[in-house]
Formats: sequence, structure tokens, C-alpha cells
Amino acid sequence: MSDLTIELESAEGVTVFVCTGRVDSNTAKTLQSTVIGRIQDGATRVVMDLTDTHYISSAGLRVILMAGKQIKAAKGEFVLCGMQPSVRDVFEVTGFLRLFEVRDSRDEAVSSAR
Repeated sequence: MSDLTIELESAEGVTVFVCTGRVDSNTAKTLQSTVIGRIQDGATRVVMDLTDTHYISSAGLRVILMAGKQIKAAKGEFVLCGMQPSVRDVFEVTGFLRLFEVRDSRDEAVSSAR
């Protein structure tokens, strides 16, 4: 059973998505509707906190790529933070680390997204 919870927070005008659990083919739709929905509602400064995300699949990467493209098109900022080593490895192997700004902590990410 895969499980994902997404909490929405706001810090200094930045929308923060706190993802907990697994982002896989079963949960990517939840991530997509939550994140893309908020971007379509006007969020252009976005942080995705992956501190408690212990797995991400290609379906999850696709959602993150889609979100990044939409925010870039809106001339916004999209910053990822708190990657666990296993998640960071997936981003590194796929070349996604080069596509996104990645910070160690949420505070650093929020500062970068402002």
C-alpha cells in the first residue's frame, strides 16, 4: 500500500508543499491535482519539501517537471528541499538535479523562492 500526504503551508508569500510518504504511480495523481491546481490558481513562488518523502517514481518526477515548467512559464520560482539520499539519487540519475534549484532546508528554499 502506497501512501502520500501533502500539507499546504505558506511562508513569507511562498506556497510550501510538504510531501510525506511515497510518490509513485498510485499517488502521483494526488500530487498532480494538489500542486498543479494550486499553480493554476496563481501560486508562482513554490517550495516542495521532500524531507519526509522516502520514494519517488518516474510518475512523481513527471509531476514535478510539469509543475516546474508551469511555474517557469509564469516567471515564478520553484525550489525543492530536504531530499532524502534515496530520492536525491533518483533526481541525480535522471538528470533532474540540473533542472531544479535544490536546497537542504525549507528555510533556505523559502528564501530562494521569494
